[in-house]
Amino acid sequence: MNKSKIIKDIKIPEEITLILETLDNSNYEGYLVGGCVRDMLMNKIPKDWDITTNAKPDEIQALFPDSFYENDYGTVGIKTSIGVVEVTPYRKEGSYSDGRRPDSIEYTDDINKDLSRRDFTINAIAYSPLEKTLVDPFNGMIDIEAKLIKCVGEANERFSEDGLRILRMIRFSAQLDFSIDTNTLISAMDKRQILEKIAKERIKDEFCKILMSSDAIKAFIYMSKIDILQYITIHLKEAVNVKQNGCHTYDVFEHLIRSLQCAVDKNYPLEIRLAALFHDIGKPSTRVFSKEKNDYTFYNHEVVGTKMTKQILNDLKFSHETINKVTKLIRWHMFFSDTDQITKSAVRRMISNVGRENIWDLINLRICDRVGTGRPKEDPYRLRKYMSMIEEVLADPTDASMLKIDGNDLINMLHVKSGPVIGIILNILLDKCLDNPELNTRESLLKISNELLHMNQDELDQLNKVALSHKKQEIDEKIHNIRSKYKVR
Repeated sequence: MNKSKIIKDIKIPEEITLILETLDNSNYEGYLVGGCVRDMLMNKIPKDWDITTNAKPDEIQALFPDSFYENDYGTVGIKTSIGVVEVTPYRKEGSYSDGRRPDSIEYTDDINKDLSRRDFTINAIAYSPLEKTLVDPFNGMIDIEAKLIKCVGEANERFSEDGLRILRMIRFSAQLDFSIDTNTLISAMDKRQILEKIAKERIKDEFCKILMSSDAIKAFIYMSKIDILQYITIHLKEAVNVKQNGCHTYDVFEHLIRSLQCAVDKNYPLEIRLAALFHDIGKPSTRVFSKEKNDYTFYNHEVVGTKMTKQILNDLKFSHETINKVTKLIRWHMFFSDTDQITKSAVRRMISNVGRENIWDLINLRICDRVGTGRPKEDPYRLRKYMSMIEEVLADPTDASMLKIDGNDLINMLHVKSGPVIGIILNILLDKCLDNPELNTRESLLKISNELLHMNQDELDQLNKVALSHKKQEIDEKIHNIRSKYKVR
């Protein structure tokens, strides 16, 4: 035991302290363990609190009536006001014949034996807030200070026990900004084929955590280095060292992971990070050298990449909603944005293609794509102008659809014959409602419409002219404000 290092300044929730005190009052040991201890030693506030004890599951449950035990590993869930807190007995584990889970477990009274079964030294530290005591048999504190990830004991044994530890190692590196011990890295490469035994759902969980980490690009560099990209998808491995054409600084793989890191740095959500990582995944299979251009071409790579990404995300068990959004973004990420030639109708079609709810995510993907090429400006004038055009189209008013009646109501309720008079009346009604929103009820609008129908054509035409003038002024003002926002003309 090590009493030289006392964790200070991190407030431990009262519910956690109460559990530890309850164990102590019944003459059981109790320690915080794993990631929460690591985080406290790094002066971070833990997100989760795990407790280990020499009490057995039935003894834990006897102390905490509001608890449950539904697993094969002895972990008891205790319900508290901060959520379920997991309390696990000290245990030893048998062999891992399937490379995924222990064949058997055995409870022990020795905290050191429990810590010896854990994956990395930085996670094999226990702390007693009551005794102010650290248990650190594998020098995890030293590795935390050195920012180094190292296996507990023999790395080959740890990875043979559970192949997912290889991805966890990569994930911790990306989350904590730690390096990986050379021998641990070599062992991970030697044992990488164990990842074939790991369920896709477990791989997906670690993959998502990597994507949401602060240094995701480092994770993919490590994955390439130890040759495990294929366990995410073979298409990422096939992108390594695939040279692009003249407008790109990096090969396809480096471009993809740099685009991803841009999405990370901007704190974009998971779907955009996935789209950034896979948006050019179709390039290796569509690359052709053009003698005419004396360079490579990648025609239809976005179409091919969309199909590939759909299969990749399906294999990794992502939800239908996630797959649908990510593939839409990839399919349309090559949108034409030359604003000297593009029209608002083309912008409307693009909004229709990806959906109003996804259009700004598409723009954000384009920004990541651009940064990933190594270009210095992520928002050149051309892109800003396109963004302005999107906002102008989305702001296209306030039209007659906001009214509580429509042309069918005029025909059915007031017996108006179809023709230009319907559009004129709706324009006038809209103008009145923009000035006075309280008029926008069926009763009021039908009454006003009836009054309008009793006017002569000249009076209607004059009111319509005024309404259209007001509408144009409103549109012009909105467009002016939008273009000023994007600093475009």
